[in-house]
Amino acid sequence: MCELLGMSANVPTDIRFSFTGLMQRGGRTGPHRDGWGIAFYEARGCRLFHDPQPSAESEVARLVQRYAIKSRIVISHIRRANRGRVCLENTHPFSRELWGRHWVFAHNGQLSGVKRLPLGFYQPIGSTDSEHAFCWLLDHIRARFPQAPRRPQALWHLLHALTVELNQRGVCNFLLSDAQHLYAHCSTQLSWLTRRAPFGQARLMDADMTVDFQEETTADDVVTVVATRPLTDNESWTVLAPGTLTIFRAGELLATLG
Repeated sequence: MCELLGMSANVPTDIRFSFTGLMQRGGRTGPHRDGWGIAFYEARGCRLFHDPQPSAESEVARLVQRYAIKSRIVISHIRRANRGRVCLENTHPFSRELWGRHWVFAHNGQLSGVKRLPLGFYQPIGSTDSEHAFCWLLDHIRARFPQAPRRPQALWHLLHALTVELNQRGVCNFLLSDAQHLYAHCSTQLSWLTRRAPFGQARLMDADMTVDFQEETTADDVVTVVATRPLTDNESWTVLAPGTLTIFRAGELLATLG
């Protein structure tokens, strides 16, 4: 299985602390040695880094760890390959355009028979079941909403219905963003926490690192972190129930479907 990391914040925020914990699981404290990737939304742009090397040994990962890229939405993934060979084109997260926005998707799990689902406008570049599922999702969203719906809740309910169908094919934990919201779907394992004032210290499980967020933030900051497994051992993480789709915007939980 792979591991996921996502962030939704109300101000541009760097994710180096959480990413430092995740990258250790890519070959040092965990078995996810088959590549990693991360996407940072910046205004209308999206900055992506991919490397098929283990994140714990990757020079690109060390660059990201040192470089304080600030973003309101981040999606990251470390891979343990089950479907598709280890190569750059099979490295998550995947990105496509819809409604003039970057959509980004990262998946944890295996989906049996998903490649038999017909595709239309969107086509995979690599050979993973994950990318095929992403293309299938976007095809259905594009067909139902050629333009962005006025009520975002209509999109949320469609996405939840499509996720129910994917869930029937296996394990479908994923993070998805449409450049405005962070969607987190739990099939088997996913947790989240929100940091807001009064801020305190956080201590990583996988690295000898502690941060006092009171020194790094303002009183108005709200930052939500989503991860396959909790990254810190001194904070209270909320474990998502299997089958739920959660929607975050600007660090706040907007809805839970399922």
